[in-house]
Amino acid sequence: MIATARSAARRLGALLAATSLALSPALLWAQPAADQVRAQRLHMASCFICHGAQGESTSELFPRLAGQNAEYIAAQLRAYQTGQRQHTAMANAVARLTPEDMMALGRFYEALPAMTQPVRDASLAAVGRYIHHYGNRFSGLPSCASCHGADARGAATLPRLAGQIPEYLVHSLKQFNTRQRTYANLAMHMVAERMTELEMAAVAEYLSAR
Repeated sequence: MIATARSAARRLGALLAATSLALSPALLWAQPAADQVRAQRLHMASCFICHGAQGESTSELFPRLAGQNAEYIAAQLRAYQTGQRQHTAMANAVARLTPEDMMALGRFYEALPAMTQPVRDASLAAVGRYIHHYGNRFSGLPSCASCHGADARGAATLPRLAGQIPEYLVHSLKQFNTRQRTYANLAMHMVAERMTELEMAAVAEYLSAR
């Protein structure tokens, strides 16, 4: 039994070491060694299944976490744990996380290289660029940049939108519009209810290639 435990420990150590080699070198400077190990274990335990080995999710249901702001990630994990943000799978995944675990994961993902994808529709992206920077004065829609920044990288309390999966962005905007997402999102409710489906798709197309 002891031999089995030692063998399992060796396999886990090898897996973590391989993961470390695959990660951006910036991660080594972003976190203390103990936090790196803690975050890698948590990531490989369950997070990677939906969000990808490098935080590179390709599903409209699961956001890309690579390059996302650490404090924002930690805040969302707390919201799932307290029930302020509802999602059955996420509630189960974060049930036993400590505040230290959440911040370790946040720094882990923030240090991963953010991803982008080529523009698929240049005309649509051009509309999205305008809306992102200037909004729509005819409908009273504010610019995305007024909160998320001209570079769409967000801030400690606001998510990075640059490089996000376009389908996920559209899906999220529709959830804000129908009030399916309610946690700390009064501003986004107002924004989403003023957006047409074309504007949602345009903004998502532009931001995904940022």
